[in-house]
Amino acid sequence: MTNSQWNAADLPEMKGRTVVVTGANSGLGLVTARELARAGARVILAVRDTARGEQAARRIEGDTEVRELDLADLASIRRFADGWSGDIDVLVNNAGIMMVPFGTTADGFERQLGTNHFGHFALTNLLLPHITDRVVTVSSQAHRRGTIDLTDLDWQRRRYNPAAAYSQSKLANLLFTLELQRRLDAVRDSRRSLAAHPGWAATNLQSHSAQPVLDFAMRLGNKAIAQEPEMGALPTLFAVSQDLPGASYVGPDGFYEYRGHPTLVGRSAAASDLEVAAELWKVSESRTGVSLRV
Repeated sequence: MTNSQWNAADLPEMKGRTVVVTGANSGLGLVTARELARAGARVILAVRDTARGEQAARRIEGDTEVRELDLADLASIRRFADGWSGDIDVLVNNAGIMMVPFGTTADGFERQLGTNHFGHFALTNLLLPHITDRVVTVSSQAHRRGTIDLTDLDWQRRRYNPAAAYSQSKLANLLFTLELQRRLDAVRDSRRSLAAHPGWAATNLQSHSAQPVLDFAMRLGNKAIAQEPEMGALPTLFAVSQDLPGASYVGPDGFYEYRGHPTLVGRSAAASDLEVAAELWKVSESRTGVSLRV
C-alpha cells in the first residue's frame, strides 16, 4: 500500500473520538496531538511534566486535556489508569527516550527499555478495558539493529551500550505490537494493535546521549537527512486513522524509510519472531505485575 500523497490534511473527521497520546508535549507527540485535535478529536496529552504539557496544549486548537503520566514509574502509570473513566478510541504509545546514559527507572528497569517498552506495556494493558478501536505504538528503524536478551534485559551482565539498548527497546515495541494482536485475535477481539515509525525526524530526541561527539553528529544528521516533525508524525497519524490490518507497521515511503509519506513497511526477522514475542510478553507481565485484560 503506497500513499505517496497522503498527509495530515487527509485525516478523516474525528469528532466524538478520544485519543490518548503519550509524550505529547513536544516533537512528534505534539504534532500528532495537534493534528488529531484539528481533525476534531478530543486529545489527552499524557505527559510527565504537566506544566510543559499545559504550554503545549495552549498551542493546539481544539479539545485537549493534560494528564500526568511518567512512563518510568509504574505507580504513576497505575494512577493514570485508575483515574480514567469512559472510552478511549485510540491509545498512541509515542513517548520515548533515545541513547541516554545508563540509568534505571523507579522500578529498577534499564531506563530505555523501562520507559519505551515496560511503561507502555503496563499502560496499554491497564487501559485496554477502555480502548474501543486500536493501539498504535511508535517504534523505529533502529529495531533492525536490535536483539532481545531475555536473560539480561537490564544490562547487568553486558557492558552497557546506549545505542544497543535503544534498539532493544524499539524491537521490544514491535514484538509487543505483534503479541498483543495475536492475543486479541485469539479471542476474536476486533480491536487492533498497530505500529509506526517516523523515519529520521528532527526532534530533541537525538540530543540526550551525554556524548558531545554523538550529539553533534546527530545534529548534523538532523540538518542533512532528517525530515520535519510534521512529516515524521504522518505514519502515526496514518496508523491512527486508516483501515489497516492488525499488526501493520507504517513508515515513510522514501530514501530507505528515512523520509517520505506513510506506507506499510516491513520489519526485521527478529521483530517477526512469534516465540520471542510471547516470551517477552510473559517476562513483561512478571516484571510489571500487569496482565492483559480483555
